[in-house]
Parts: sequence; C-alpha cells; structure tokens
Amino acid sequence: MNSNTTARKHVRRTALIAGLVAAVALPVGLTASAQASVTAPAKVSAAAPGSVSGTTGQAVTRVADFYGAYIDAKGDYEDPDGTLATALRQHYLTTEFAQRLAAWEEDNGADGVLRAQNVPAQWKVTDNGAVGNGHEVVVTLTFGSGATTQKTKLFVLLERYDHIADIETTSAR
Repeated sequence: MNSNTTARKHVRRTALIAGLVAAVALPVGLTASAQASVTAPAKVSAAAPGSVSGTTGQAVTRVADFYGAYIDAKGDYEDPDGTLATALRQHYLTTEFAQRLAAWEEDNGADGVLRAQNVPAQWKVTDNGAVGNGHEVVVTLTFGSGATTQKTKLFVLLERYDHIADIETTSAR
C-alpha cells in the first residue's frame, strides 16, 4: 500500500470520527442543520457517476448513514477501527437492543449488526414503511464478488426517536 492510500484512509477515518463526535455532542436542533449530504466516490467508468443524498429525520437515511460508517470502520482489513464501530453502536442503537445484540453475538460468534463474521462488499438500504410506533428499513448486504456472491437481507427497526431498536432476518410487518 502506498502512502497516498494510507493518507486517504486516515483522512476518511478522521472525518468519520469528527462527524460522529459532532452528531453526539451538538444539541438535536443543531445536529439537523449540521448534517450534510455526502457524495460517494465515483468509480472510473463510462457510466454516469453515482451520488448519495439524504434527508434529516428520514429513517432510510439514518440507517444508511449507520451501515455505511459501520462497514467502513469494520471493513478496513489492514487497520479496522473497533473504537469507531463501538462509538457508532452507542450512538445509533438503543441501550436495550445493544445488550440483546451483545448476547446474540456471544451465542453466534458473529457480528450482530452484519449478521456475519466478515464484512460485505456492497450494501443497499430501502425504506419498508411504518411498523407500529417505529419504522422498518431493509438492508441488503452482498458478500463476496463475481459469481460467488451471497446476499443477506436484514430488517432494521427504528424506534420513534430514530434509534435502532432491532435487527432481524424477517420483517416485523
């Protein structure tokens, strides 16, 4: 790995940590105005470049933000950032769910957020609508590459205060 790649990773990690600290430290009213849309890095190809956008308070945006940052923190095979992954869990998960998730991980020997022992190569987040007093979002994780991919579909339930209250492999609907 060259020094440019290492420098970019450190800049990205620093930006993620700074964003998390700002989101946790600022009052709720200021957090909403401080959030910005992030454009995904464009791949060099003939296709049009992709983009990512979101809306403050939107369940699908919140889950996409969490999964994107969490996968980045866990997925850096040369230097995974467990501290950032833990901080993201503390910020996005309800305390009760975090405790249940830790028990699930102990029983299953896997990461409960990803429901796997490794990190996905791709992910997609889709709104699935209101469920009771909360909101359900579908996260589709793609593991592997080429002809050897495997998809896992997770149903993420947000409570009415926008914290993740559950992650299951079946819908609450």
